[in-house]
Amino acid sequence: MLRSAALGLATPQLLALASVAEAAGEPAAAPTAAPAAGAESHGLSIFGDLALPADFPHFAYVNPEAPKGGEIALQVSATSGNQNFTTFNTLNVYILKGDGAAGMGLIFDSLMAGNADEPDSLYGLVARAVRVSPDRNVFRFLLRPEARFHDGSALTAQDVAFSLNILREKGHPSIRQALRDLDAAEAEAQDVVMVRLKPQRSRDAPLIVAGQPIFSKAYYATHDFDQTTLEPPLGSGPYRVGRFDQGRFITFDRVPDYWGRDLPVNVGQSNFDRVRFEYFADRKVAFEAFKAGVFTFREEFTSATWATGYDFAAVKDGRVLRETLPDESPMGTQGWFLNMRRDKFRDKRVREAIGLAFDFEWTNRNIMYGVYARTTSFFQNSPFAASGLPSPQEVALLDPYRAELDPAVFGEAYVPPASDGSGQDRALLRRANDMLLAAGCARSGSSLLTPEGKPFEIEFLDYDGALQPHTAPFIKNLRLLGIEARYRIVDAAQYKRRTDDFDYDVVTSRFGLGLAPGEGMRATFGSEAADMPGSRNVSGVKSRIVDALIDKALVVETREELVVVCRAIDRILRAMHPWVPMWNKPNHLVAFWDVFGRPGRGPRYDMGVLNSWWIDEEKYARMKFPGR
Repeated sequence: MLRSAALGLATPQLLALASVAEAAGEPAAAPTAAPAAGAESHGLSIFGDLALPADFPHFAYVNPEAPKGGEIALQVSATSGNQNFTTFNTLNVYILKGDGAAGMGLIFDSLMAGNADEPDSLYGLVARAVRVSPDRNVFRFLLRPEARFHDGSALTAQDVAFSLNILREKGHPSIRQALRDLDAAEAEAQDVVMVRLKPQRSRDAPLIVAGQPIFSKAYYATHDFDQTTLEPPLGSGPYRVGRFDQGRFITFDRVPDYWGRDLPVNVGQSNFDRVRFEYFADRKVAFEAFKAGVFTFREEFTSATWATGYDFAAVKDGRVLRETLPDESPMGTQGWFLNMRRDKFRDKRVREAIGLAFDFEWTNRNIMYGVYARTTSFFQNSPFAASGLPSPQEVALLDPYRAELDPAVFGEAYVPPASDGSGQDRALLRRANDMLLAAGCARSGSSLLTPEGKPFEIEFLDYDGALQPHTAPFIKNLRLLGIEARYRIVDAAQYKRRTDDFDYDVVTSRFGLGLAPGEGMRATFGSEAADMPGSRNVSGVKSRIVDALIDKALVVETREELVVVCRAIDRILRAMHPWVPMWNKPNHLVAFWDVFGRPGRGPRYDMGVLNSWWIDEEKYARMKFPGR
């Protein structure tokens, strides 16, 4: 299963508008206006105003007096780039090669850092300020002279320029694509780096640049950037790589004399002395390890385990707590993605028919305890999801392409039909069969043949069996249609190779595009990404119209315009049927050993665990872990 996260960015997902004060339930402070051309600013924002003034002391969701100490241990729950859920064999996570270790972003600083209460802004970290040219294509970042790498060497503009250039030239394909609007990065002085963007650059290009990790130019003068390695790289962030056992665990040790610890973007954060990520090849084994106290924080993704598994002694006596943490981030864009690069999936009618064989209502009731809702949109749980008939503004946007578009785009936005909940809805299966025959498939006894006369086979590729119970009834219905479907589990390394090379029929992916969708759309739905090894365009979507609308979305100046464009894109994609949408829930189900302290409230667009929680030494001293 693929689960995508933002790659190499220090900003939280670009989400909804709201000031920090309003989120905290306090009187709303006036937003800070966007900087005039040439003036210095303490931050950058996609749509102009910054929620926080230049003299803000810390983010509203942290405790500035939070104690430091202890260890948090957790399982890998999100990946990006070359990372893998079940193993790692390299500490270089910024290239395509290898299986990258979790948490490596903890050791690198960036020019600016995100506020997890704010959707689309960054504030100064290595850069104390930025100056913007009148045409808003040249950005001069003014660096803090005290910035240092872990070996004590100065972090300079030369390091920043080197990092941006090498990521653009040799980084992971997703990073290279995100930096496509970077025209030049040059050091004008030890503490001034000039970034020039292309004239037709995307709206979020400045934030993408400012959120990239900064590497030591001197370190990479003697190390190959584009090679896998288990040598810990030189960083400048709040943590450095500690002990690790390849493929089993990796720890990060807090840097006590970290140069940026007192900056407003860092106050009250990075409170754990050690952060440890544990790797498991099997979810059931991982759950048993959590019950034994091998790791202390767990996000639960299996509804059956959440409903029935938390009845062990530590839960009953209060040593382990369960909570549902809110998250206003748009989440839930998850599904089985059909590889349209393969001939058997090229006909839209075939793809739609396959989707009709999945009985969500039965699966949700019998396997997932009814806790999920059906996913319908590529912008699920956000204002960008299309619904009903297109608005006049959407029609005006789509009309120039009417002759090339499926007429369904101009009708009601596609929503998968609800089944009768029997697990084998005969009406939907009959409809699916008719679609397959209309697409040129033919029956040969109990088997379905493709239009080319070959047996119709589908392989669901995965690296663990967590979704096997959900896929089995889907496969049963596909077989009733004559399709020879099977579920295949391969080891993590083979899975990565095959997905990087698009060597699959169907894979599962989950992603979020945020509340200011930008370059992520190009990486997920763009034609160029469809041919880019390791990209997030797992279905191979190729549409010049989608490309044109994405280009438009990247340069609109208001959220209202962005909503219209994204809804139009959503309509086209949903009419294309490149996936079988799964399910979603707008929160995080978490369990943790009761050894933590935390602020009065969390951030709006993140769980905030690694950023703002801490170890309560008294609780930890009293805790009795069964496995220790």
